[in-house]
Amino acid sequence: MNPKVSDVVGIINKLAPFSFAEDWDNSGLQVGDPDSPVGRLMISLDACRESVESAIDKQCQLLLTHHPFLFKPTKRINLSHYSGHLIKLAIKNDLSIVSMHTNYDIAEAGINDLLAQYIGLKSSEPLTTTGWDELVKLVVFVPAGHEEKVLEALFQFSGFIGNYSDCSFQASGTGTFKPLAGANPFIGKINTREYARETRVEVLVRKEDMSEAVAALIKAHPYEEPAFDLHPLLNRGKSRGLGRIGELEKSVSLDVFARQIKEVFSLEGLRIVGAGNREIKRVAVCGGSGASLLRDADRQGADVLVTGDVKYHDARDAQALGLALVDIGHFHSEVLMIRELAPRLAQELAKKRYDVEIFSCDLERDPFAYL
Repeated sequence: MNPKVSDVVGIINKLAPFSFAEDWDNSGLQVGDPDSPVGRLMISLDACRESVESAIDKQCQLLLTHHPFLFKPTKRINLSHYSGHLIKLAIKNDLSIVSMHTNYDIAEAGINDLLAQYIGLKSSEPLTTTGWDELVKLVVFVPAGHEEKVLEALFQFSGFIGNYSDCSFQASGTGTFKPLAGANPFIGKINTREYARETRVEVLVRKEDMSEAVAALIKAHPYEEPAFDLHPLLNRGKSRGLGRIGELEKSVSLDVFARQIKEVFSLEGLRIVGAGNREIKRVAVCGGSGASLLRDADRQGADVLVTGDVKYHDARDAQALGLALVDIGHFHSEVLMIRELAPRLAQELAKKRYDVEIFSCDLERDPFAYL
């Protein structure tokens, strides 16, 4: 079965909730019909001529990009201009365009987590904080002996506290109920009060996962009408934000660190600010243009910030702070999303039994060349 564009957008919203996006951003459906079916989709960094034409050649119905195709408010659409021509191409060929920008930068396993992983940080956390997960305590009463099946269903969405998973609390007690006419009870008889040994199970769930967690609970629970409670909490869950900061396995000099990055990202060249013999251990990263996070990196004790689009005055500010910089370019700090997002999206589509062929655009190139 082929999903609609809106179905794919819903899956993307699960991987990188659009609510995470910065206020100035324009993520989401850019061009197209939410009700159009999708049998083929392509992932690219930009909605440029190469990626749009490639998606059309592959007979794709959806192009999923990182950078928004329409970023600033559009005052006019002139079909003879570059953007107008691409809009015409997309609409004429029933190609919808969806972008996941700062929501994917901020999301877990998004651009910045990928950067941290490629660079080799042991563990990382957000460099800036833009929000926290809202938590709900889900309480359900389960007949004795069926706890494990219910917990397995819930732990897909819950049970995380810090660096621990499968977290729950259980307490035994006695539940009562009387099946009425029309009921199909798991235990007990119609019009007879039943006393059952039950276990109270408590888990923490992110508010955004609450509906799916409840659906999984109902499916796994043996009762026809399981009893459960949802309690909103004031506790803050895991923080989220732009950039990441973490530590290398062992210290290296800035020169060695830069050469390793050049090799990992297959770069023709990169720019460095700082003494080559400086020891690097604590590393901050930010995909795209992350020089605005210089002071955040400094406050958190980073030895170096790895990002792109560093300007002259940014470099001077870094020198004044005593912070090293490695500029790998905007393109190379984000293009890795193409190959890494495809398998995750395929897995989520398969869970819903959607039949979609996914292509990764391999035609995009860094607009900058090195002599």
